[in-house]
Amino acid sequence: MKFGRKPGQQDDDGAPSPGGDPETSNPETSNPETPKRASFAPGKSARSKSPRKGVKRGYLDGQMLIAMPAMGDDRFARSVIYVCAHSTEGAMGIIVNQPAANISFRDLLVQLEVVRSDAAIQLPPKAHGVKVLKGGPVDTQRGFVLHSSDFFIDNSTLPIDEGICLTATLDILKAIARGDGPHSAILALGYAGWAPGQLENEIQHNGWLHCSADAELIFGQDTGGKYDKALKKIGIDLGMLSTEAGHA
Repeated sequence: MKFGRKPGQQDDDGAPSPGGDPETSNPETSNPETPKRASFAPGKSARSKSPRKGVKRGYLDGQMLIAMPAMGDDRFARSVIYVCAHSTEGAMGIIVNQPAANISFRDLLVQLEVVRSDAAIQLPPKAHGVKVLKGGPVDTQRGFVLHSSDFFIDNSTLPIDEGICLTATLDILKAIARGDGPHSAILALGYAGWAPGQLENEIQHNGWLHCSADAELIFGQDTGGKYDKALKKIGIDLGMLSTEAGHA
């Protein structure tokens, strides 16, 4: 796993930060020698403050994408995605309902040497509740923390929508391990990316529904139930939707 540098920067290997061109950062064509151990950019001291106001938003920034039952790409089947950025330059989001297999947040903290293995059991309660998810098929060795806005690091944290931020530096993991991190957080490995106009085209061809985001859909502990909850949020019956898709 590999954590990104500050938003807008590049790692030494040239891999783009969130919002980078999904075509050039496709994990299927990435360097096979990419190290498995995460690397982090040094960040500045954390400040408990609200994100800056007046951030220019794209059409679906801060919204949830819900995969249609007929989604042809198995990587996104029954997926719920929080859209972090959407503009004429493309889109970037984090899948919030696909658990990463065989790894826990505690294991990652030990692997990244944030805590010693013998100290892992002493983590604060909030740290034990952080889910590790498969964030998407792009840059799967890279980690992103989607979190509540009560935690903010200057020049490292990206404010997305009111109450939701994204940080990908080591400082947030250290803060969570100390008990000083955000009230709510998930850690995602990889992200979902779309080229300019690609997401709009997929929505137009009934690949995705979308709805407003809420804390339960993003941070809820019932990861497996988020898909049904997202559909219910917009008044969709899954059985009826599947039937209609089958007759399309």
